[in-house]
Amino acid sequence: MRLERVARMYYEQQLSQAEIAQTLGISRPLISRLLSEAREAGVVEVKIHSKLPTGLLTLEEAQSVFEIGGGGLVVDGSDDRSTNQALGERALGLIDELGGGRLGLGWGQVIGIMVADLEARPAVRGPIVSICPLVGNFGVPIRYYHSNENVRIMAQQTKSSPYFLHTPAFAETRSELDLIYQTAHYQAIRREWDRLDIALVNISNHPSTPDFASGARYGDRLIQHRAVGRMIAYYFNVAGQIIDSDQDFVIQIPVEPLRAAPKVIGICAANVGVRALIGALRTGVITHIVARESLVKQALAVAKNAISS
Repeated sequence: MRLERVARMYYEQQLSQAEIAQTLGISRPLISRLLSEAREAGVVEVKIHSKLPTGLLTLEEAQSVFEIGGGGLVVDGSDDRSTNQALGERALGLIDELGGGRLGLGWGQVIGIMVADLEARPAVRGPIVSICPLVGNFGVPIRYYHSNENVRIMAQQTKSSPYFLHTPAFAETRSELDLIYQTAHYQAIRREWDRLDIALVNISNHPSTPDFASGARYGDRLIQHRAVGRMIAYYFNVAGQIIDSDQDFVIQIPVEPLRAAPKVIGICAANVGVRALIGALRTGVITHIVARESLVKQALAVAKNAISS
């Protein structure tokens, strides 16, 4: 069979197309066509054995499917704590890779663990120029949600300039919120939000603990709109719609400057589910992700199934 003979000469004997053409007494363009026919007929099966780590392949696929700029993936650790530590470490590395600059810092478990681990190391100057909180301070005895303290520690350990937001995370009324907006310290932070280079935000499940007084802020709107996750103190559904409410008086970076930031890293703690990740990616806010490789693979499988169905 001529197709098989030509294929063996090219792939097994490593002869060039010109050498095969000379041996068989036929033209080189015909050899090229015969090799193409051999592949199409199944006589030849070409396999590419990539030497890239699987995490890089998964991230490359996620960049294409979800239209993001990149990120960092980690393997699952022995428990949630070790996984969260790896996620925090990868987030710090990604911030450096993206050039640092003016950083906005969210809150949450994995960000809190990242800051605590950073505190235990010697202070080292890096590419981060300044750090500001993306949300006010939450009055609970959980360090992960003490925004100013996290900013203070991270700025100290990276030898960068801290900016603080001296307000609670939640105002009681619209009039109180409006008064806060008029204060000089809020206006100073607002200017920082407008010139961020990178924002690091948590992606969390809904429902979750703490729930940030979601009942008082939203009534039954989170149920009506089928909320699946939270980003800073914004809730969203699996379609990526950020759910609003007239009773939501949170002091946090508005969506517009967050979306305008050149790079927004969404970091998923070890317990984050696939619907929360997909919803966050569909908001159009996230440009980079730090997550478990297994979680991103789940999200890709869901996205592919949605495309094919």
